[in-house]
Formats: sequence, C-alpha cells, structure tokens
Amino acid sequence: MPKKNFYGLLEKEIGRIDESRTSKRDEKVISGFSADKRALVGGKPYLIFNSNDYLGLRHHPAVKKAEMDASERYGAGPGAVRFISGTMQVHKDLEKTAAKFHAREDAMAFSSAFAANLAVLHCIIKGQSRTSLVGADALVISDELNHRSIIDGIRVAGLEKQSKAIYKHLDYPDLERVLEENKGKFKRVLLVSDGIFSMLGEAADIGKIQSAADKFDGEYEEGVITVIDDSHGVACFGATGRGCEEATNGKSDIVLATFGKGFGADGGYIAGDKIMMDYFRESAATYIYSNPVSPGTAGAANKSMQIVDSPEGKQLLSRLNANLSHFKTRMKEAGFAFAAESTHAIQPILIGDAAKARLLTDYLFEEGVFVTNLSFPVVQKGRDEIRVQISAAHTPKEIDEFVDKASKCAKKSGIL
Repeated sequence: MPKKNFYGLLEKEIGRIDESRTSKRDEKVISGFSADKRALVGGKPYLIFNSNDYLGLRHHPAVKKAEMDASERYGAGPGAVRFISGTMQVHKDLEKTAAKFHAREDAMAFSSAFAANLAVLHCIIKGQSRTSLVGADALVISDELNHRSIIDGIRVAGLEKQSKAIYKHLDYPDLERVLEENKGKFKRVLLVSDGIFSMLGEAADIGKIQSAADKFDGEYEEGVITVIDDSHGVACFGATGRGCEEATNGKSDIVLATFGKGFGADGGYIAGDKIMMDYFRESAATYIYSNPVSPGTAGAANKSMQIVDSPEGKQLLSRLNANLSHFKTRMKEAGFAFAAESTHAIQPILIGDAAKARLLTDYLFEEGVFVTNLSFPVVQKGRDEIRVQISAAHTPKEIDEFVDKASKCAKKSGIL
C-alpha cells in the first residue's frame, strides 16, 4: 500500500531524531508525589528541578481546595464553549482577578497561553476579512528568539514575507532601526516579544520596548501595538510577581501569560484595554470555538493569583530569590558555567555538546533528579545546556543535594 511509503518516511525521521539524542516522546511517567513533594516514578522518589511551578503553588492546600470547591459547584468540565452554553461565574471571577492583578481594564482566559498567542497575533495582524483589519496594512516585528507559540501565531496570520521583520535578540537600537525603515510602508505595527526567554532565563526590557513603540507610534496611521508574552515571568519575577513589566518599569498594550507556570494551575490569559478584549471575544477563534479550562482549574488559578497578590506571595518570592542566590553560588563553586547570566528561576547550565548534555541528564535521573537537556534546534548549535529551574518549594538542603549529584555526574560524563 502506498501509505507504507509514508510510514517509512516517518520511521526514518524518528530514527534521525533518536540518533541525534534529542528525542522527547519517551516521557517519564509520574504516578504521584511523596510527602516531601518528590515525584514518584516506578515507586522511586525524584527531586524535580525542571518544573515551571516556580512558587510551589500546585501543591498549596488552599489552591487544591479551591479547585475541589469549584468542581463540586460547577462539575468536572465546562460543558461547551462559552458563547454556546453560557459562561460560568468562576471563569468571570478569574478574568476579573487577572485584570486587577495587571492593573488593566479587562482580561480574557484561554485554554492555554499557546492558544492565546495564536488568537492575539492573528486578530491584530490579519483581522477578519469582513473588517478593515486587513493583513496587507500590518507589519509584525518580533525578537529573533521569541517562543514557538509566537512564531506559529505569526505563521497562522499568513503574512507575506515583506510584512514580517525580526530584530536582533534584546537589541533595542536594532528594533528602532526596523521601525524607522518601515515608516510609510504600513498602517499598523504589531511589536511582539517574550518577557522571559525560556531557554536562557533572559528578561526583555519592556520599558525600552514600549519607549521604542511610543517614539514611532505617530509615524504609523494606526500606531504601534505592543504584545508581551510573559508566561515565564508573571508570578515569579519582579518585586511583587508582576513579571518583566514590573522589573523593567514598562507597560505593554497587551500582556499575555499563563496560569500554568508560576501560578501552578493551567490555562492562558491576556489583559489590556476593554475595547481590545471586546474585539478578541468576537474574533479570536481559539476563544470562541475552544472550551475554556475546567471550572476546577479556573478556581485554582483564581486562588493562586490571590495568594501571589498577598503577604504570603511576597514571602514565596523572597524564598525563591534566596534559593536562586544559593544555587548560583554553589554551582559556580562546583565549577559549572552558565549559558547566560539569569536572575530568573530558569538557570541554564552550559554543556556545549548534545551527547554529553543528554548523558548528564540520564546520570542525574539515575541519581533521583529530574532535569531537562536542551540542544539544537531548541538552542544554538554548540550551546547545549541543562535547563535547571528553581522553585520557592525547594529547600537549601535539596539544592545542596542537587549540586553534589550534578558534580558527581558531570565528572562521570567528562564535563567537569
């Protein structure tokens, strides 16, 4: 049968991926957690140093209770998309909390931050065919290291090549160059960037991005609109967990983030002016035609946001920063190098070789430690790394245990 030829191509590609030691499909299966919150795999407890749960909120008793209470009140699932069978109050409460948290007029919850990016980028860049928001009049400008969800969001908009521009990573004079060179060519500009870049833990300067946007806003008939995806920044970065906006004294037109990382729940969201949110509710396909997160998840996320915006949240952020300082000091003393100087919970340990990075990950797993190795094309060739993620839930003793085991395994694999 001809389809066997296609299956042969798939088998060849899978073989290539396996040979490069960058395969991702053989996930470790976690059956539960121990009393001290170590992951149980095959009955063995493992330290987790590759989780986005930066404040440890997924195990917080109040968050779990809020999830159970919402499930008891509304049921396990949403029943349908929101415009068909009605919006549950728990989703409206969550959006109100998110808008308040970010000091915006309104907010919208999505099934994921990936879905939120697809919606926002398509709606602003391309618009609907029956409106004046035509793609030929819009230019999208993107940081060269933006997340895959941003890249795919731009692709979904179906822009011509000349309607897309990239500026050098975190190079804001280069961003201004792009804005200058495109004056008079487009009515509207969408300027989009990650907040925290997830591979290296680097932070975008939202103040500088917005300054560039404001400088050139009058040069375009419909202005320069800024969108910042701060999924890895919100709830764990900045003095009160407001992410890169807070840390760099900036404010974008739309902030996009997730409840599934620092907040310890699931789902994505955007916040901004009400007129913009109203437009997205009428136009965003991944909102209109996709179920929201479950009522239980919405209840959990709402409680998590309230905790972060409280004295307890400040204590968790303080503990996270103390853990970061301790980790960096110990790792440098052990002889490890960092792929970037990050002040975020993401700490990239430079290995520089795909096979050694994978070997170190395997050795650490044998020692009862979860970490993730990253290689090309996720990172640049020769910049292979172990991405370590620190949490407020870690204890100093656990960090010391990690460093000791990482040193042992790195020597075993020829890295140190």
